[in-house]
Amino acid sequence: MKILRVSLFFFIFLAPFAYVTVQAFTGTYGINYGRIANNLPSPDEVVTLLKAAKIRNVRIYDADQSVLKEFSGTGLEIVVGLPNGNLRDVSADGDHAMNWVQDNVLAYLPDTCIRGIAIGNEVLGGSDQFSGFLLGAVKNVYDAVNKLKLSDVVQITTAHSQAVFANSFPPSSCVFQDNVVQYMKPLLEFFSQIGSPFCLNAYPFLAYMYDPEHIDINYALFLPTEGANDPKTKLHYDNLLDAQIDAAYAALEDAGFKKMEVIVTETGWASHGDENESAATVDNARTYNYNLRKRLAKMKGTPLRPKNVVRAYVFALFNENLKPGPTSERNFGLFKPDGSISYDIGFPGLKSSSADSLLLSLKDNRGCSWCGCYSIILTMATAFLLVFSR
Repeated sequence: MKILRVSLFFFIFLAPFAYVTVQAFTGTYGINYGRIANNLPSPDEVVTLLKAAKIRNVRIYDADQSVLKEFSGTGLEIVVGLPNGNLRDVSADGDHAMNWVQDNVLAYLPDTCIRGIAIGNEVLGGSDQFSGFLLGAVKNVYDAVNKLKLSDVVQITTAHSQAVFANSFPPSSCVFQDNVVQYMKPLLEFFSQIGSPFCLNAYPFLAYMYDPEHIDINYALFLPTEGANDPKTKLHYDNLLDAQIDAAYAALEDAGFKKMEVIVTETGWASHGDENESAATVDNARTYNYNLRKRLAKMKGTPLRPKNVVRAYVFALFNENLKPGPTSERNFGLFKPDGSISYDIGFPGLKSSSADSLLLSLKDNRGCSWCGCYSIILTMATAFLLVFSR
């Protein structure tokens, strides 16, 4: 009889989760919530803004306590970040990694839907300051997540800039930089084992700014153009972002990881820049981000990987007035610091009326995600065991 009870318990409560593959991205559209600024809305206002815009997937670059608390119970799915400055300590000490995961992830689950941990950002391809610590940090964080029984809930990734590639045109010729391969290949091997994607920060804006004489701005903005052909694969590209993604697929295939998925973790277009950044205009930013939304809504792949639906996080939610570098760096936001839109691509600005808040709350409850239902399932499962174990 006990065997029957246990079997019944398994099929009712555990079987649906027995072969769960961790997925940190719902749909195709997400956004980066950077906070290098001193004039941004409070996290609770950000939640209202994201709900109004119906943006569910969010990435942050740390594990800020106030953000994680406000995201609790909202249904918004968030990827937290382990900053580059933490890589050395986390790589050197598994206990340090465990403490970080317990304090910054486990403590907020399941009410806050933390779906991934990004280990560092654009670590490879620049200076080697943190390169030697990346793989160790990835492994230690994954081990901690696995020991806490969260490996089917929280995905481990790291995002790369295009600096990791030796060349990217034509897409089929793309390979990893020689000085990157020693770090990249063992990292990809581990990600292949745990089912993580290759995360790419891809900016047609930066590519066009670097070589405006040879890149048609219409090609970068998803506008009608002659496009480009890859002489090796005979594939045609009508926009630059698809070509950048397929260049990453080509590099992965060359390295022996043909089946690994590519997810775009940053892409966007600046709305204002310095005198030498003439492409950074409101009109171009509006055009790129509006057409990007349409591109992602088609739920289709790239010419090289037509079955791999393109998923992308836009950079960024807000203009960030304290970011260093050229003026364009402070002007990638879809929204201004007061919550109003930077330009119109179909998103509403910040709304705070009680009617709107109530409606959004009801919609969230109606669309309960796995994170939101997890605690209910555990409670029911516990009750089931108590009743049938007597």
